[in-house]
Amino acid sequence: MIDQALLEKTLTTATGRGGEFAEIFVEDRQSSGALLDDDRIEELTSGRSRGAGIRVLVGDSTGFAHTADLSESGLLIAAKAAADAARDGNGGVTTVDLSKQTVSSPSPIAIYPASVAKQRKVELLNLANDAARGVGDAISQVSVGYGDVRRRIQIANSDGLLTGDDQVKTRFSVSCVANGDAGMQTGRESVGHTMGFELFDQYDVTDIARKAAERALTKLLARPAPSGTVTTVIGKGGGGVLFHEACGHGLEADHVAKQSTVFAGRVGELVASPLVTLIDDGTMAHEWGAFAIDDEGRPAQRNVLIEDGVLIDFMWDELRARAEGRASSGNGRRQSYKHLPMVRMTNTYIANGETDPGDIIADTDSGIFVAQLGGGQVNTVNGDFVFGMTEAYLIEDGKITEPIREGNLIGNGPEVLTSIDALGNDFEMGSPGTCGKDGQGVAVGDGTPTLRVPALTVGGTAA
Repeated sequence: MIDQALLEKTLTTATGRGGEFAEIFVEDRQSSGALLDDDRIEELTSGRSRGAGIRVLVGDSTGFAHTADLSESGLLIAAKAAADAARDGNGGVTTVDLSKQTVSSPSPIAIYPASVAKQRKVELLNLANDAARGVGDAISQVSVGYGDVRRRIQIANSDGLLTGDDQVKTRFSVSCVANGDAGMQTGRESVGHTMGFELFDQYDVTDIARKAAERALTKLLARPAPSGTVTTVIGKGGGGVLFHEACGHGLEADHVAKQSTVFAGRVGELVASPLVTLIDDGTMAHEWGAFAIDDEGRPAQRNVLIEDGVLIDFMWDELRARAEGRASSGNGRRQSYKHLPMVRMTNTYIANGETDPGDIIADTDSGIFVAQLGGGQVNTVNGDFVFGMTEAYLIEDGKITEPIREGNLIGNGPEVLTSIDALGNDFEMGSPGTCGKDGQGVAVGDGTPTLRVPALTVGGTAA
């Protein structure tokens, strides 16, 4: 993307003004999208952004500048600005000699979305719309979305690193509204992977649409959720977002450095049920949070964070790892070239257990079964959370019975980790997500097998 000689000159300029470490991150992002709503194509979009961010470290100070001008003059101006921000411009000259490193992608692309005609993408929207409306007359509104992005990055730093990656993601979602005696109810289903248009060789958009519509229709028959403390079984894939938000952020090294997490200083301690092994894995082929290298040029890794309930390690970016005299775990990520990298999750999940999920239900006299969680709020310092339940059912006499609605799950993430008393053997990743942190959003995946928590608070509307 940028000539190696120019990269070396830019880094030499950055370190020559007093920088102890300098890095240049180049990004070329292309995207397209389409939206169908109310039986009409409302949006057909495409976009491209290209630029570079330059970071310079001096002691504990960081200087950062970004530019959309990738000419020699543009890059050198940005390098000087970043160096001056980190230090007043004093220091000697360090010559940078780059050595190119290649890392194999865990997600090879078969069909680049840019090679597919827009009409083909529109056809998928219409197919899904017709399928959703065909599920029942009560479906009053259908919204279908398609999106793809290709992100090519190049990273070089004053340690001599030169590397890059080509990341392609494709996503499809359907949202439905059903009208009935219980008012309006919604259902949603989405798929997304780090792959190209071959996504639609693996998934039938009509199946996605029917699932969304059936979820909305089921909620028309649902009764209000109970209130109080109940035994809660969370279905495969459905609870990953809970552990991502309520526990995962507390295992990021920047929160640990600030002592703003209950996990700080607890490596080697039992912090979860012995059934629980929690992993963050950027190498999972084709999953939403997968990549070959992170946004600091470090290879993606499979990092075991908690093993058999014991805290093993945290997630690290280059900056925090350097301060601790250790290697990065490949978790340095940024939203775009305009942003500094920080510690972020990739694909975070609880590993498989050994129990048949049917046995977990049968062994639960009463409670609720949560098939899918929605949005929520989390205090990342202590792990307190509130999550909406977008699909849930009663458990009565060891059987899943009536659907319920209008309820929230309320609890504490670290406490939930310690109290899990059953773990299924049916692991599945959940829906693709975007994780927000300090104003930046990045693509992440999460997953779980079926699991049981003996006591969670449900905030429902039942009398």
